[in-house]
Amino acid sequence: MDKVGCYPFMAEPFHCDFSGRLFMGHLGNHMLNAADFHSSARGFGMKYLMTIKRSWVLSRLAIEMEEMPLQYTKFNVETWVESAMRYFTSRNFAVVDESGKVYGYGRSIWAMIDTESRQPTDIYAIDNGAIEQWIVKDKECPIDKGGRVRMGDAARLARTIDTYYNDVDINGHINSVKYIEHVLDLWDMAWYKEHRIKRFEIAYVAEAHAGDRLSFYIEEETPSTFNVRICKDNDVECCRSKVVFV
Repeated sequence: MDKVGCYPFMAEPFHCDFSGRLFMGHLGNHMLNAADFHSSARGFGMKYLMTIKRSWVLSRLAIEMEEMPLQYTKFNVETWVESAMRYFTSRNFAVVDESGKVYGYGRSIWAMIDTESRQPTDIYAIDNGAIEQWIVKDKECPIDKGGRVRMGDAARLARTIDTYYNDVDINGHINSVKYIEHVLDLWDMAWYKEHRIKRFEIAYVAEAHAGDRLSFYIEEETPSTFNVRICKDNDVECCRSKVVFV
């Protein structure tokens, strides 16, 4: 089996925005599905992990796109493990069409947790560290890994929302992609008619659950770059995001 997985998707029309291009949230969802397909086929996926009370949780995700696929376009998401440590592993993505044209790339960091204690657990304890045999060190992912999103006192409260059934995933917390969608809703239709998303970063800090109220604080770094902090009740920070528009 190849170390690099390649999985076909299509930009379905109901997954596209008013411009006819794939929503960033749906692209993120395709990347997470590709990650699960890849890990499951190689023996360390969610289906197996749930039987031993373990689960993957996304810690960081960065997506940088030159172009979003148009509706009905068939494309592939390639994914591979770049590195692994005891508690974290890094996984990369490439979004390419059937002719090999590259739309963009993604970088992600994952932790493995104990589903009962919710604490990180040893990745190398799974099948005697079998993940090591799938690491790819020579495949290029030419986008920045990103770093900590820094925010100062100038951040303003932009919105507070409630969370419900549709926000929750298989791990019982607010879905990673839902955060992406909620962040990108901070800008209106008029903005998106003049701008497109070049890069999206998000780092997850703490879990939120159904019923939690999420507050979104936004700070302008440049006229086209914005930082967002998401907090749940009692001002507990859940995640931070950076959005770069062109």
